[in-house]
This record gives sequence, C-alpha cells and structure tokens, in this order.
Amino acid sequence: MTPRPTRLVLLGHPVSHSLSPAFQNAALRAAGLPITYEARDVAPDDVPAALDGLTRDGAAGNVTVPHKAAVAAWCARLTPIAERVGAVNTFWVDEGALIGDNTDVEGFHNAVVQLRGAPPAGARIAVLGAGGAAAAALAAIASWSGCTARVWNRTAERARTLCAQFPGVAIAVERAIEAVDGAALVVHATTVGMNSESMPIDPALLPRDADVMDLVYRPGETAWVRAARARGHRASDGLPMLIEQGALAFERWFGQTPNRAAMWAAVRR
Repeated sequence: MTPRPTRLVLLGHPVSHSLSPAFQNAALRAAGLPITYEARDVAPDDVPAALDGLTRDGAAGNVTVPHKAAVAAWCARLTPIAERVGAVNTFWVDEGALIGDNTDVEGFHNAVVQLRGAPPAGARIAVLGAGGAAAAALAAIASWSGCTARVWNRTAERARTLCAQFPGVAIAVERAIEAVDGAALVVHATTVGMNSESMPIDPALLPRDADVMDLVYRPGETAWVRAARARGHRASDGLPMLIEQGALAFERWFGQTPNRAAMWAAVRR
C-alpha cells in the first residue's frame, strides 16, 4: 500500500481548479484524516524544484494545467494509464520515488456515465482540443466498445500528434464541424469559456441527438452547456469529472473510498 502522505498539494494554477481544496478537505474531514489539502501556484520554471521538495517531504497531490505533461516527464515512475496519456494529474511518493498517475481518464468515464447512464458503444465521438484533457478523454474512448473519435484543434499539428497516440481510435480533422458531424457525444476539452461566455462551437451545429460534455466548469455552468441544454441536449460541465478524478486520487493516496456526498456538498454551498 502507498505510504500515507504527509501533505496534500494542488500543484499548478489554483484559479483553474479553485474548488479542489474545498471538496478534498471535506473528504478528509469526513474520513477523520488529520491532514489538509492546499493550493500552490507554481510557475513552469519552478516545477522541478517544487517536485523535489514535495518528494523529500513525502507529499502527494494533484496537478492542474499547465503542468501535467511536465510533471509526467519528472516522475520516477508512471502508471500505465499516465504513460499512455503522457500527462499526470495525481502523484504520491513511494520509497522516496515520485509516482505519477492519471485519474482524469476514469474521472471522465464516470462523468459520461453520470450524464448518459452508460458509455457510448459503436459511436462516433467528437473531441475539441488536443491537450491533456483531450488525451484523457481519448484514453477513455479507446476503452469503449466500437467507438471512434474525430479530433479538432486550432493547431492542426497538435491534433495529429495526439491522434497518433491512439491509432485506430482517433483521427484528426481540419474543421470543428467535421468533428461534430454525426457525433453521439461532443466533448469540449479546451479552456474556452472558463473565464468568459465564449463557446467552442455554435450549439446550432450540434447533431440533434448528441450529448454534450464540457470539461470546463465555472459557477452557474458554462455558456455552452446552458445553450446546448436549451436546445434539448443532455449536457454537463466539467464539475462531475473534477469530483470524480479527485475521489479517485483520494483512493490512490489513502486506500479508501472518500465520501462523495461530502465532496459534492462542499462545492454546492
């Protein structure tokens, strides 16, 4: 079993995951664990020094954008899923070595199941974006029976590079409309809409029966989720995925299931 961490840290940009300390601390209190979870803003150039210090301290934690790939490269060992995705969102120390995992993959899967009741099967999925969140989504899609993905990104080369990690599953397309055409599920995996009312694609272009998964979250949901739901789509923002990846990280750190009801109550106050 992984040694119990001495500290829990959110490494990255606290604004991007500002709810994480609240729900993780709620889970810790519910479990009676005498430890707190703190956000720590770290500049890209300071990541190696921060990780060295956390490793010496026997700490554990999560990683947000823009550091997930950099932390993956710095870890002594990666779990198979983190190695496939090429990004780390969860880490801990075992026998003095920094271990990197990616609970975003299963977190995304669980969030889709919450939205739809079951993962798609034999379906085409649209993925808008080509960063770490998109990679996690594709890793989950690769496990769904008979599903394929069309990936669009503003920088086409990034989309092609990402799709090469998932041969036979993902294909890069030149336009967003090509990605969403005929899709049963449309996944938005960029930061568009995090701090504005901007939308990744006009909701009117979504296939009539498509479900919508926006991995961005903000108070009151994103404009894109609200607009898609108004047009009759089942739609969710990124909060369920955030809670799920956090709950799975908690399991990695402590070997026990957290109180998800307490976690949800902390973000709904």
